[in-house]
Amino acid sequence: MPAHAFETYFPFWKDLTPEDRALLCENAIEEHFERSQPVHGNTGCSGLFMVRSGRLRIYILSEDGKEITLYRLHPGDVCMLAASCVIQSITFDVFIDAELPSDCYRISAATFGDVSERVPAVKIFALETAVERFSDVMWVMQQIVFMSMDTRLAIFLLDEARLEGSDTVTTTHEQIARHLGTAREVVSRVLKHMAADGLLKAGRGGITLLDKPALRRLAK
Repeated sequence: MPAHAFETYFPFWKDLTPEDRALLCENAIEEHFERSQPVHGNTGCSGLFMVRSGRLRIYILSEDGKEITLYRLHPGDVCMLAASCVIQSITFDVFIDAELPSDCYRISAATFGDVSERVPAVKIFALETAVERFSDVMWVMQQIVFMSMDTRLAIFLLDEARLEGSDTVTTTHEQIARHLGTAREVVSRVLKHMAADGLLKAGRGGITLLDKPALRRLAK
């Protein structure tokens, strides 16, 4: 991996010695993942991921097998939750899949952990990144505990429309259910009510948002 690529992801790069820079470069590999391909499971420590292109989805599984999306990673983002052996305070398992064809850099957890023990700025970066992601996780937990399904669905559809840059969200009821950790039948029922209220139109090509201001009010 070229050394200049690290400067995009790591604000601490200038604090490293030439030896530590070389160590990170030598122990970084480039990986490609196809759409829906698993990137990380709940076994072992995969290391530190840096997204070069595409999009990764981080999620957890309930005991009955339901998936709940915690957050997504976009180009330029770094994932620390797959490096639980670097940050000992991480105590739950996460799964990572590629939502889109994705290219990533990965640094072995042992290498990154070794450097972080010698350079305080690296450890601070790791902790700050983990705290930022846990903030995303807490937002999802807040939705699950305190918000109704129609509010959660409105938030999801607006976020997806922003990501896709279109008023039509190309997703299925089953995929939405996986993101929100609920049953497909629940999603279909809520979408039907929203369609009856003129907020959206669901068809084979996806879900078209007809009244985004109303959806934003619902999402508050």
